[in-house]
Order: sequence, then C-alpha cells, then structure tokens
Amino acid sequence: MKLRNVAIIAHVDHGKTTLVDELLKQSGSYRENQRVAERVMDSNDLEKERGITILAKATSIVWKDTRINIVDTPGHADFGGEVERILNMVDSAIVLVDAAEGPMPQTKFVVGKALKVGLRPIVVINKVDRSDARPTEVINEVFDLFAALDASDEQLDFPILYGSGRSGWMADKPEGPSDQGMAPLLDLVLKHVPEPTIHADTQFRMIGTLLEANPFLGRMITGRITSGTIKPNQTIKVLAQDGTVVEQGRVSKILAFRGIERTPIEEGSAGDIVAIAGLPKGTVADTFCDLSVTEPLKAQPIDPPTVTMSFIVNDSPLAGTEGDKVTSRVIRDRLMKEAEGNVALKIEEAADKDSFFVSGRGELQLSVLIETMRREGFEIAVSRPRVVLQQDENGQTLEPIEEVVVDVDEEHSGVVVQKMGERRADMLEMKPSGGNRVRLVFHAPTRGLIGYQSELMTDTRGTAIMNRLFHAYEPYKGEIAGRRNGVLIANSPGEAVAYALWNLEDRGPMMIEPGWKVYQGMIVGEHTRDNDLEVNVLKGKQLTNIRTTSKDEAVRLTPPIRMTLERALTYIQDDERVEVTPKSIRLRKVHLDPNDRKRSEKLKEAV
Repeated sequence: MKLRNVAIIAHVDHGKTTLVDELLKQSGSYRENQRVAERVMDSNDLEKERGITILAKATSIVWKDTRINIVDTPGHADFGGEVERILNMVDSAIVLVDAAEGPMPQTKFVVGKALKVGLRPIVVINKVDRSDARPTEVINEVFDLFAALDASDEQLDFPILYGSGRSGWMADKPEGPSDQGMAPLLDLVLKHVPEPTIHADTQFRMIGTLLEANPFLGRMITGRITSGTIKPNQTIKVLAQDGTVVEQGRVSKILAFRGIERTPIEEGSAGDIVAIAGLPKGTVADTFCDLSVTEPLKAQPIDPPTVTMSFIVNDSPLAGTEGDKVTSRVIRDRLMKEAEGNVALKIEEAADKDSFFVSGRGELQLSVLIETMRREGFEIAVSRPRVVLQQDENGQTLEPIEEVVVDVDEEHSGVVVQKMGERRADMLEMKPSGGNRVRLVFHAPTRGLIGYQSELMTDTRGTAIMNRLFHAYEPYKGEIAGRRNGVLIANSPGEAVAYALWNLEDRGPMMIEPGWKVYQGMIVGEHTRDNDLEVNVLKGKQLTNIRTTSKDEAVRLTPPIRMTLERALTYIQDDERVEVTPKSIRLRKVHLDPNDRKRSEKLKEAV
C-alpha cells in the first residue's frame, strides 16, 4: 500500500486534536455505531482535564488506497522536545493557524524546526467560522513568518486551505463550500506530501522517536523505518549517537498504527511508522538496526532545558500520612524512568542522595511531572523553579531570554508594560489585534516570568493571554525584585480553629481552612506587610458560663486563597518549599524551627 507520513503542528488551542478526530471519523476509521470520546488522541488523564496535548501520538487512516500516518503534536513550548523529534518521522507538516489569532509563538517555534529539516508544509486556516476571523490578514502573517524563518522558494509556495475542524469541513476559499467535508485536505495530502524516502541499502535501520512503557509488552519504541524490513523474533542491535553498541536483542513484537488501535504485523517495511518491543535499553535518538550496520543515523539536537527544580524527600511532620511512595530510592527510580522517555528532561542526583535536580523547558512541564507523580501516590517536597545559567568563553554569565506575546484589552495594556518593565523585559512591538485588544511583544528573562501568570490575570481581570517561547541565552540582566509580601507561619502543630483564623483576618488572607492539620513552620497565609509573621491558628475562644446574644454569632470567614500546584510553585521564595502529597498541597519554610531560620538568615547576611 502507498504511504504518506504527516505531522500536525500548531500553537496550543488552535484545534489540532479536534481536526484529527474529524479526519478519523470521515475516513471511516470507526464503525457506524462505535462510541468515541471527544479528542480521542488525548489519552492521558491530565490531557483530558486541562484540554491540552502533552505527549505526541501517532494514528493512521486509509484514503483512496493510501495509508496516511498522522502524528498529533503538543502545542505548548514546554513540550517542544516531543515535536522536535517527531519531525524526523514525517515528510511534511500541516501547519494549523487560528483564523482570528494568527501565527503565535509556538507556531513560529515548530515551523522554524520543520523548515530547517526541509519539510514543505501545508497551511490550514482553521476556525474561519469565528465571528472575529480575518483569514486574508492571517495568510499574509503566515507568509511573513515563513520569510522571516528563511524558508526556501519551494517552502514559500505553500498550498492553503480554509475550514473548521470542529464543523468538519475544508475548502479552497474561506466562505466554502462546506459540503465536501475533509476530502479537500486528504486529497491535498496525497498530492502534496512526498512518498517516504527509502535508502537504497536493504539493511534494517530505524531511529527511536517516542518511548513508552506498555504493561504487557514492556518498553516500546516508535519510529519510522528508514531502510530495510523487520520481522518479529529478528535479532537487531541498538547504536548510540556516538556509534557505541547499547545492546543486542530480539524483537518480540512489531505494532503498526491502524486507526486509533495498534495492531501486530508480520513485517514492517521501509517508510512505515511502527512500534517495536523487546529491547529493554534502547531509547530515544538511538539507532535500531541490523547487526551488520556500524554507522548510527543522525538525530535532531534537542534545545537545552532552561528551568531547574529540586525534588526533595518529604521531611515534614506529616510525611508519610497521605502517600505510600516516600523514600529517596523510589523517587529516584521514578525520575530516571521519566528521563528515559522524555529527552527534554535532565535529572541529576544531589550529593546528599535525598534530593534531585530536575531540569526542563518550563514550569508547566515540571508541574505536569509533579502532578503525575502525586497521582501515583508519591510524596515529595519541591523547591522554587530556578533558571539554568550558562557561562560564555569570556566568563560572562548568560541567562535564558524568552519571547513573550501578551494579548490584552487596551485599557489594561499600561499595567502590563509597567510590570514587564519591572521584570527587566524589553518591549519589541505593540500593535492592535482587533476588538479593542492590543498585542504586546517582549523579550524577557525567564527569571522574571516565574510567578507572573497569576499576577497578570489579577492585573487584567482575567482578560490577558500570555504565550512564551525560549529565544536565546543573553548576558545576565541584573537583580529582579521578587514577591513583595511576607507570609504568616504557624507556630505550633495541631488542627486550625475557625475562631483563630477569624481573629487573624486583618493580618492578611489565609491559605487554610478550619480543621486542616498544620505544623510549626507551615505557611498558613499571606502577610499584608513585607515581613514574615508567626501566628497561632489553634487558639480557641475562651468559654464562660455567661451567655450573650452578640458574641454567640457564628464566625464568618473570608474564603481562603486556593493554591493550585502551578500557583504554589511560582509563589514560594528560595527559603520556602511546596510539600506535594496525593491529597494536599502545602507551603512551608525550609527550616521549620524559628531559631534555625534566624541562624540561616544571619549566615546569609554574613556571606
């Protein structure tokens, strides 16, 4: 059967996964009466809850005697490591752009990578049925973007389709016709996407692109076969990028994508995307090949991690009461397993063996890892995210700079510019983006953006949309002021009492509710001033035998600040930690004892 391999790339929320849903439906991949979930490619629980794609996944459809392998990719820059590797597996990419928003930072990032590899993309303007759609202007913006990314003449001559993934139609013009369904897109893929290039030699070669752990088959590596064929029980070897042999072993099973299911096949041939099982050590970017092959295939370099965090064994007084995986050995094994499949993560063990430095692309990527671990029953304490600094040849310190695009209502643009200025950001562009909204573009240090998302939402009454993308390493920009408020710290262990919390309300907003367990050194609220304050949240009302009507009213408390995982990670300072358990997220000081805290502050001042 003839083959085509294509990836769908776009900014987050531009409709990639919904488009794949429609392609599967209209190509007859489902039975008439089959019950199918919405966004079927988002298989992971966290993906379904957040409505984002975290892991890249492949599927395949048959259209007019041709098998089209489609790869759905994440749209967040934090998961860009997935996208970079995927581009090795495909021969073209469908660039999906929102008809109202136009090309966004992540579109720029992925398109840049695709053009570099030499892919000739297809541009699809999605959501043309939106009331604020502006397809003609968006096409011009896409062309300008391609030109800015040094696209060749052939790449600039891209075919264009308009349509709505959710309504399930594509056409040559924005106004339709909308009665042909997805056929125009599928026909264009057959016409525009080249057949897979197959090397002349017959030895089997494949580069590992995606890694997963299957409960029945063990480690599974997905990739595109570059040359030759492979059968079950064949003995192959795995070569690392430097040419050393990682392992030699037998292939136990070969699975190919057929619709959303993966089915075992008797032979995988060059050009097809398959998953192989039976090799316990081979990983992403390794070359899986015939025993006679000595040269590994070249793999795409992955952008370096920019943010690092410490994962520490939980040592709070409540440790071990809510989770069952608490020891450093169990945490270490879990992190190492994660690093095997996720090449954008880097794990280092600290000298004390009780903590680990985990580096990734951004807070979102790391918070997704922490959330996954807590759902598996882990208890850990994590430090504030820090940026990964580098040194150039002259000994100058360099820090990661990000390109930040903020879409905001015109009335709130002033406060955004002011706050970004305080965070050492340089404004590059300010232009209207339709509907009394302004698009602001900045180059800002990653350090300054940690914790800014929630502040931005407050400043703009929830109307701003911020998108970030790693730009480059540049000279260190100097000090940036952190959180301006101190915190309220519990001074003794026990259960919080409503009366005590009510009395403390004028000190600042609380983060806990009555009946919650607290311990000495735990953060229970935010102080209205810039210093930390120890408070007693256990103090009950003094009872007398005299009844008065005015005093006996029920205590009415202001609702506490709800600390989500992302908010907690960006809220804490360097001397604080987030304690994460399967049931709770608590904030605490690194030193629980007040005397230890004073001692460490004095040491800091002395240094």
